[in-house]
Amino acid sequence: MKFARTSTVLRSAVTLCAVIVSTTALPTLVSAQPAGAVSTACGEALTQPEVARIVALSDLSTLPDTLSLGRLEDEVARHAEITAVLVRHHDRRGLFSLGLDAVEHSAVMPLQRDPTAFADRHWAHAISSDLLRRYLRNLHAEFTGAAVEPQWERYFSLSKQCSLSPARVAMVGYNAHITMDLARAVASSGTSTDDIPGYYKIVDSIARDGDTIVADTKDVYGADLGPLWRFYFVGEGLDRLAGSDVPSDLLLRAADSGYNTLTLANGFALQSPDSAPAAESEMAALVQANDAALGVLSDLGGL
Repeated sequence: MKFARTSTVLRSAVTLCAVIVSTTALPTLVSAQPAGAVSTACGEALTQPEVARIVALSDLSTLPDTLSLGRLEDEVARHAEITAVLVRHHDRRGLFSLGLDAVEHSAVMPLQRDPTAFADRHWAHAISSDLLRRYLRNLHAEFTGAAVEPQWERYFSLSKQCSLSPARVAMVGYNAHITMDLARAVASSGTSTDDIPGYYKIVDSIARDGDTIVADTKDVYGADLGPLWRFYFVGEGLDRLAGSDVPSDLLLRAADSGYNTLTLANGFALQSPDSAPAAESEMAALVQANDAALGVLSDLGGL
């Protein structure tokens, strides 16, 4: 199977930015690294004051309970400060944060601040806040030694394996963010069919800055996301998985339908008790298939 996709397909497939190898359902939580081991994830070790600052910034209990644009601004600012600390030390836990922070400032927040951008501004604030908060909660757990959701534990665990390709590690973070967290944010924000144009407006704004993620990650971490990024969103190089025991039929369906569309569909399915279990199973299978494929392709030289 060969995939020839245009840059338009790539742009439309990039979602909000924005894990294991079996296809069984993931457990709810797994244990993170012990608290004493959180200061290093390759790069230079963080100081204890820096760790304490990350813990404080990622503590969502110190933010207002009521959703507002102001609270979203605070969440984005907190994440930006965390990202700056991680990037300064070339801590690999910043591989995903770097790209997320970039598109938050250049793509997401300008839309969020525009009173005419969305038919329902409350929904727009809700989905962006929910998505970011899911990552911040897991960052907080990582830096306090608490339980981390399995898709993010996978990312944090790989970030400490310094012999791995940093591009692969980064893509594991995007996999967790888009496949699992975004679908859940679609559901928990109460997304309706009326919000679909707004969803794709956010997607398109991020797509226009997709190259920034690739460029910034290469500049800071020396990691070229390009090949794995194109595989993830348009299936380029999917034929190279033949014989690897990776469920490529599932990845083919994701590439053909458009990843953002598949995530949206899973988010809608999560809203119904009748369809939620099947959606969770599909999300778990997809996140695991992606992870396995990224590992195989990384071993082959990143495509």
